[in-house]
Amino acid sequence: MGYRTAQQWRRRGFPVSAVVRSVASADRLREAGIHTRAADLDDPDTLGPVRADDAIVYYFAPPPPHGSGDPRLGGVLERIQGQHLRQLIYISTSGVYGNCRGAWVTEDTPANPATDRGRRRWAAERQLQHWSRENTVPTHILRVPGIYGPKRLPLDRIRQGQPVVDEKESPFTNRIHVDDLVQVCVVCAERCPDSAVFNVSDGHPTTMTDYFYRVADAFGLARPPVVSLEEARERMSPAVYSFWQESRRLDNQKMLEVLGVTLKYPTLEEGLADCVAKQ
Repeated sequence: MGYRTAQQWRRRGFPVSAVVRSVASADRLREAGIHTRAADLDDPDTLGPVRADDAIVYYFAPPPPHGSGDPRLGGVLERIQGQHLRQLIYISTSGVYGNCRGAWVTEDTPANPATDRGRRRWAAERQLQHWSRENTVPTHILRVPGIYGPKRLPLDRIRQGQPVVDEKESPFTNRIHVDDLVQVCVVCAERCPDSAVFNVSDGHPTTMTDYFYRVADAFGLARPPVVSLEEARERMSPAVYSFWQESRRLDNQKMLEVLGVTLKYPTLEEGLADCVAKQ
């Protein structure tokens, strides 16, 4: 996602710099014309000085897989403290809303994260908003659900016959095609000068089981076996099972109206057709 966003800005004639975790990734991005360095955000000393004056900064890194906050983000914010950024755009998760039992969720819905990963993201959002006020830097928070696209589909899981939950018990899930998410990342910087929070989705939620069925059908695979929600607790890892315990439907009207976005893949059918064509 970061690479695709960087390429969009390069096509517009802007210089782009990046920080990535591995040396191999840094080498690949340099070959693509992006000034890149490798750093470990868990060791801030490897990051070194960061020049961000008059820059649009995107933060794509996840929090650590443990703890209650996001020290990685904190380390970056310390290094750009006092600099005059144009904007900072942070990729969060719709998981900050928690389990809404299938209700429609807008950006005004109170955050109520139910998982550790959701709580870490919510802590990061609050940390970022405080930093934004202290430094008078416009900050945009994009609350993103499941990202799908070419090479980002649960095909291996379907081929392995891993189960899904009976559709009568399956939670609602939301998604966005990676190309549309990149479009939102760019348009947000171009058209939204003030701090804002946006739900980023295609606006057509379905059950999670329906999503797996449609991916299987699109690629000519057997549909996965079905278990009850109670059976899923025994057969799935705690991390995987946690995704089946939250149900919500994201309202994307603010994204469409404020940013003026026209999605390239507004439905799953169109998005999966693109994935099949590029497989």
